[in-house]
Amino acid sequence: MVEASRLVANPQLRERLTRNLARFSPQAVRDPALRRAAVALVITAREDGSACFVITRRAAKLRAHAGQWALPGGRLEPGEDAVETALRELREEVGLSMARSSTLGTLDDYATRSGYAITPVVCFHGGRARFEPEPREVAAVYEVPLAALGPPDAPRFTRIAESDRPVIQLPIAQLGTAIHAPTAAILFQLWEVAVQGRDTRVAHYEQPRFAWQ
Repeated sequence: MVEASRLVANPQLRERLTRNLARFSPQAVRDPALRRAAVALVITAREDGSACFVITRRAAKLRAHAGQWALPGGRLEPGEDAVETALRELREEVGLSMARSSTLGTLDDYATRSGYAITPVVCFHGGRARFEPEPREVAAVYEVPLAALGPPDAPRFTRIAESDRPVIQLPIAQLGTAIHAPTAAILFQLWEVAVQGRDTRVAHYEQPRFAWQ
């Protein structure tokens, strides 16, 4: 098990993430009623070499999920696969261009209450990234230490009257807040599967009511 103290974005980390993802069998969502989408889980590095993941705050004037925490991503365009979509959205939303060879693997599809089946694509940048966020979509871009996903009190779970499934929350001290599903579920699985090498499933975790629209 990897200690949640400090992870360095070096070739050894990339090798471990690649190995853990290769042995994992992602579960696909086949529901034809859901629209297909993909998000990019990008591993970058701070000046001290600490491995980070990239997360954004959505623009306040967006029609859906305005102001919420999110991973770069969006709906699959005709002819695209999940990797192509994740890399395109990464470039369009935050101005970070990465090659297909930077992708290490995928996690489980996550079906959202708003009608999407999201495929998370793990990408390794490994260096200092420069971002140029698209202001119509992204209010801000953050690089959070990857180790922030692994404190002993994470994740947390609550209940809502509308569902019998546990609602997942992922407290991120560096952001001063808790992240909610679907982003929280996807980030938790990134830590469990890619970093820790555990076959942890997250599809059963619920979203808070405000994220259902």
